[in-house]
Amino acid sequence: MADTELTALALTCSLKPSPEPSSTDKLARQVLDELASHGVAGDLVRVVDHDVRPGVQKDMGGGDEWPALRERVLAADILLLATPTWVGHPSSVAQRVMERLDAELSETDDEGRLLTYGKVAVVAVVGNEDGAHKIIADCFQALDDVGFTIPASGGTYWNNEAMNPKDYLDLERTPDPVAATNKKLASNAAHLARLLKQAKYPPVG
Repeated sequence: MADTELTALALTCSLKPSPEPSSTDKLARQVLDELASHGVAGDLVRVVDHDVRPGVQKDMGGGDEWPALRERVLAADILLLATPTWVGHPSSVAQRVMERLDAELSETDDEGRLLTYGKVAVVAVVGNEDGAHKIIADCFQALDDVGFTIPASGGTYWNNEAMNPKDYLDLERTPDPVAATNKKLASNAAHLARLLKQAKYPPVG
C-alpha cells in the first residue's frame, strides 16, 4: 500500500495576486514538500489569480473559473486549503472556496457517496495576529461537511506575536515546531489517503 500513487492540490488563499511573494504560498509549499517525501505529487494554485465567482453552484457561468479548479480538486487525493489570517478569520478567498465546495453536497456517485468521499483535506494558516486555531476549526468543519476526511493532526500554522507585523516570509528559518507539525501532518495525510484509496466508504442508502 505504501507504493500507492497519490496526488495533492494546494489551494492557497492569499489576497495577493501572483507574482507577489506570499507567506501562505510559502507554508503551503513546505507542506507539499513534506508530502513529496511520502510519495505524494503536489501542485499549488493561488486562487486569487482565477476568476472564482461567488455562489454555491459548481458552475456560476459568465467566465467562472471554479469548474476547472473543481476538476483539479476532485482529481487529487489530498486537498490542502491554505489561508492567511485576516481580523481573526480566514481570508475572503478561502471563504469563497468553502462556499463553492458547498455544491459538492449535491454531487454523488452511483452508490450515493459524495464525490469527495475518500479524499483527505488538511489546512494551513499563517498570520501576524491570533486566530489560527479557530480558523483551522472552521475550515475543518466546512471541509468535513462537504465530504472530505480530516486526518489526525491535520492542521499546521504559524502566528507571529500579536501586534508585531512580521510575516512568515521574513523568517530566516522555519521554526522547529512548525517544521515538526508540517512533517506530522504530511505523514498522517498520506497514510489516511492511501487507506481510503484502498478501501472506499460504504454505499449510502
